[in-house]
Amino acid sequence: MSAEGFDRPETDAFTRPYWDAAADGRLLLRRCRDCGRAHHYPREFCPHCWSEDVDWERASGRATLYTWSVVHRNDLPPFHERTPYVAAVVDLAEGPRMMTEVVDCDAAALRAGAGLTVTFRVGVPVFRPT
Repeated sequence: MSAEGFDRPETDAFTRPYWDAAADGRLLLRRCRDCGRAHHYPREFCPHCWSEDVDWERASGRATLYTWSVVHRNDLPPFHERTPYVAAVVDLAEGPRMMTEVVDCDAAALRAGAGLTVTFRVGVPVFRPT
């Protein structure tokens, strides 16, 4: 856990490019040079073909809503100050699924397949309806 709370993972040498890009408002993925598939969360190998020939790539920031849940209670900081919030899984335009949060919307209006675009909250990627 970072000093800010449970919403900020520890950065290490491998994930630093991801978090540095997010701090600059860019979402990165990893793409395998052998099989061509993108993946997320960042790993040092391809989870599809196990190749270690993977590199960082800037994502488009477009996604569709796969599933979500409205969280009404979370006692961990800083989540308790944000309730209710929408925890979600989105399908990135490049293929991978990503756990995230949907912001700037009425949760009752959300629908599976809704178009989303990435935005950033203190260097953490979250999504909002397009």
